[in-house]
Amino acid sequence: MKRIILLLVLGSSLRAQIGDDALDRQLTSVLQAAGFTGTVESQLERRLGRPVDSTLAGLGRSLFFDKILALHSDNSCAGCHAPAAAFGDTQSIAIGIQNNNFVGPHRFGPRNQRRTPSLVNDAFYPKLMWNGRFFAVSGDPFDNSQGFRFPDPEGSTRFPPSDPVIKTLLAAQAHIPPTELTESAGYTGTLGTIGADFDLFDDGLGSPVPPPDASGYRNEPIRQAVLERLNNSVAYRELFGRSFPAVSQGMPIDFTMVGRALAEFQFTLVFADAPIDQFARGKKSAMTSSQKRGALLFFGKAQCVGCHAVAGPSNEMFSDFTNHRIGVPQLAPAFGIECDNVIFDGAGQNEDYGAEQISGDAADRYRFRTSPLRNASLQPAFFHDGAFTQIEDAVVHHLNVVQSAHLYDPVLAGVAPDLRHGMGPMEPLLERLDPLLATPISLTLAEADDLIAFVRDGLLDARAKPENLCKLVPDSVPSGATLQIFEGCR
Repeated sequence: MKRIILLLVLGSSLRAQIGDDALDRQLTSVLQAAGFTGTVESQLERRLGRPVDSTLAGLGRSLFFDKILALHSDNSCAGCHAPAAAFGDTQSIAIGIQNNNFVGPHRFGPRNQRRTPSLVNDAFYPKLMWNGRFFAVSGDPFDNSQGFRFPDPEGSTRFPPSDPVIKTLLAAQAHIPPTELTESAGYTGTLGTIGADFDLFDDGLGSPVPPPDASGYRNEPIRQAVLERLNNSVAYRELFGRSFPAVSQGMPIDFTMVGRALAEFQFTLVFADAPIDQFARGKKSAMTSSQKRGALLFFGKAQCVGCHAVAGPSNEMFSDFTNHRIGVPQLAPAFGIECDNVIFDGAGQNEDYGAEQISGDAADRYRFRTSPLRNASLQPAFFHDGAFTQIEDAVVHHLNVVQSAHLYDPVLAGVAPDLRHGMGPMEPLLERLDPLLATPISLTLAEADDLIAFVRDGLLDARAKPENLCKLVPDSVPSGATLQIFEGCR
């Protein structure tokens, strides 16, 4: 009897091995055809053309966690890009200024318009932000030969082709967050200058926001005000002097230095060695059988790779970095103090027009950039407005968008109580649905489980988990500002 049982066990194991061997061959072929190598992380320094500068990255880390870049003095980059959430948002819709100093589930304050995306691996993104409004004209975030394009006032002139200083898209993008009133600059001193609706946000805290310059925008005046803070800081002048000899010789800190330092810190946040990468490099045991089956569905029957691409300028980031309409329910909190400090689009002020806000073209209405999927399981919410809080629901939404949208319930979706009441209209979204998602995709429950296992676990680099990234939270910052309270880290 024992011999029979042993033979049965061996036979079962052999069948499983044969099944895995077949999966391995099939998935290897599929990945090769898709152009996926699993080596993108190792390409960073070659693409940069130099090693990552640890001293400059250390300065960037200090700036990232310091409120000194925010004229309102109550937020930092890390306030919205939380280390416990893969340097992404802890909220469905971001909370910037006038927050309660928490970074995590208990963060409170007026909301902005969209969820803050993760910074992990964004060094390889050719387009940044939910509507792709910051992008490398060449399609390569490490190539400035054609310059970097931004909305006005930066436009195509602030970061021109072959700029000798700002060479990466991340270094250019880092010029923008301090200029955002809702995120960091605040409204102090703006009473009567923006519009009566916004006067209530002028709370007199922090530093006054300077008036617009000749361009009609406040971006550069705000940057100069931030630089005044940095140049008045003995600690920061010393730190900048270690990376920029001109500062050590008495010259002022300029904003290109700030942008380069913040970008350098983000270059240390490349974590793209997930099970799928290890499999592609030959370690077949890195993925479970379920993840392998899910990957085959992802690249095949489920048609995910149609938008969540890996080849060419996608840089194996599982996004085509193109704007699409995917019928995500519209969460639109009410405008007002402690509610929301952005006036939403549409007659009911309860819609987000997405890429149309940049292009001015109604054909771009409701289009948003495809979200890269690496480490997506570390997100507490999904899509541009965090309408779903479970990765399973986010995956299933893609399979039958019309049904998912009609059945959507913000309470069941798990969004915060203050986001459950303001909902934009659904039908305009579905009328303009991307053709790629117009036809439902039928998967069995087992197939859906496998697909979810791949997206959840097969694309996860464990180094991006909270227990690792929380180690980057400093004990103090050079300005002496109070650190935020990072829930899930301390």
